[in-house]
Amino acid sequence: MSSITDIEKRYMEKLLDMGGGYVLDYSDPSYGEFFKRHGINIHGPKYQTYGTSKAKKMRAFWEQEPDAVVGKVLSEMMDSYEADGELNGREIDKPVLEKGRSIADRLLGKKRPPKPKQTVDDFLHREFTVPNVQKLPVEAQAVPIIQSRLNEARTAMGAGAYLSVIFLCGSVLEAILLGAAQKEPARFNKANSSPKRNDGSVKQFHEWSLAQFIDVSCEIGLLKPDIKKFSHGLRDFRNYIHPYEQMVSGFTPDEHTAKVCFQVLKAALASVAGERR
Repeated sequence: MSSITDIEKRYMEKLLDMGGGYVLDYSDPSYGEFFKRHGINIHGPKYQTYGTSKAKKMRAFWEQEPDAVVGKVLSEMMDSYEADGELNGREIDKPVLEKGRSIADRLLGKKRPPKPKQTVDDFLHREFTVPNVQKLPVEAQAVPIIQSRLNEARTAMGAGAYLSVIFLCGSVLEAILLGAAQKEPARFNKANSSPKRNDGSVKQFHEWSLAQFIDVSCEIGLLKPDIKKFSHGLRDFRNYIHPYEQMVSGFTPDEHTAKVCFQVLKAALASVAGERR
């Protein structure tokens, strides 16, 4: 029996595209041949605990085989997936693939060197282009407003009005994420991090905070983890719209702060528009 956890299973199910009973793009024969190379008869009754689909057999395999076997199989499947570059026209989800690799390595007893943490300066020096606003998931009537605020943020940056830059960036980010949620409500509402009421029901979008939109957008893959990290900084700075918040913190945003916030917004817009890979 492997030690793969429920959370790790969810990552692997997403990576292996197991939602409809399938596993990647394997047919029944190719699935059988793949496991046969590992000395496993995946189509045998041993792995039909939950049913006969390829996904259900995979779940039974995870439960019945030791870590080393499960890790080796998953690692080889990911090698094949990464070599193909895409699955049914869907590009590889790099963060999920990276998580899958770490799961397989853990099962195989391999220790991975820690990834260097991205600094603010690293993030600032990356190139992000503001996409065509028409590509963003906002209502047509909101497009000129969004464009106007982007233009005003640039003007404010040049004029040294750094607090204004932060407020404008925060408002645009919240509008874009709200628009994305309204376009795909089921995807946002089903996320584990979606805000709930006491009875367990998901709150209406107008009740969500910017922090909650950021967390859910990252969970569903709309925003990258680095954007999530720095977006929360933008959200914190935007709270200075309340003078007493700024007074209590004793912090006055400067040019560097404003540049970070504008960089966060550009990266988020590119990600939501599908232009950041």
